[in-house]
Amino acid sequence: MQDLDHNLFLALNFDGGPLCDRLMLMLSGVAMWIPLYALILWLVWRREGWRGTLLFLLLVAAALGVADMVAGIFKHSGLLGDLFPGITPRWRPIFTPELEGLDISPDSLRTLRRMAPDALAAAGYTSEWTVHVPVEAVSGRFGTVSAHAATIVAMSLLAIRTIRRRWFTLLMVLCAAAICYSRIYLAKHFPADILWGAALGALLGWGADALRQRLTRRGSRGE
Repeated sequence: MQDLDHNLFLALNFDGGPLCDRLMLMLSGVAMWIPLYALILWLVWRREGWRGTLLFLLLVAAALGVADMVAGIFKHSGLLGDLFPGITPRWRPIFTPELEGLDISPDSLRTLRRMAPDALAAAGYTSEWTVHVPVEAVSGRFGTVSAHAATIVAMSLLAIRTIRRRWFTLLMVLCAAAICYSRIYLAKHFPADILWGAALGALLGWGADALRQRLTRRGSRGE
């Protein structure tokens, strides 16, 4: 299974040049998506009013917070990072020596990845890597599970279930897929990391929507 995951990652990760690197960094960031978040809030407000929008915001914040904390369990980071100390974190693809054919530790590869080409040559290593990573993306340590995948899927599902428009569903699916793929392109996650994160996000998104519907029905009965 690990070999399949590695091979699929190598098939999806490639050097698209500076323009593609910049695009993937933007997709993986926050600023690019601000107009989308504004659109979501406007659509929710039109359908649910101010009270429903406030409830939606609270549930989104709760789902994203839980997704980030659960993802942190497997990376030994965040509020719940020490919950299961026996879990062995999985290194990001960028710091996985097997992908480069190197018999060194992930920490050693992490050090090499941060070195300038001249320093690498002096140490006896080539700067031609199998795994492509933009310089700006050389960070972090562990990849499982993907918090990006968990949070975007959780938010997308809750938004889709609230707004209920076919064009909006397609838009959110495309945006979520773009964000998830950017994490593979940037060598932050293996495909399995993305799938586990998406599964976590789907669970939290459905749970948040079920709670939203229940609270909405209670509010309607109380009026």
